[in-house]
Amino acid sequence: MKGRKRCRLHGGAIGSGAPRGSANGRFRHGLRTAEVTALRRQIRELLRSARATLDDLS
Repeated sequence: MKGRKRCRLHGGAIGSGAPRGSANGRFRHGLRTAEVTALRRQIRELLRSARATLDDLS
């Protein structure tokens, strides 16, 4: 709002909000890297083949 420090509708003041950078806590976790995705794909394929083998035995 012009001439005021806070928005009359939203209440946001200049400088308010989340801290910038690493102080915000936005860290990368590595759950979606190409390596992990490929590893999950291999594990799923191994599980499928193991289940198929067990089904063939019974």
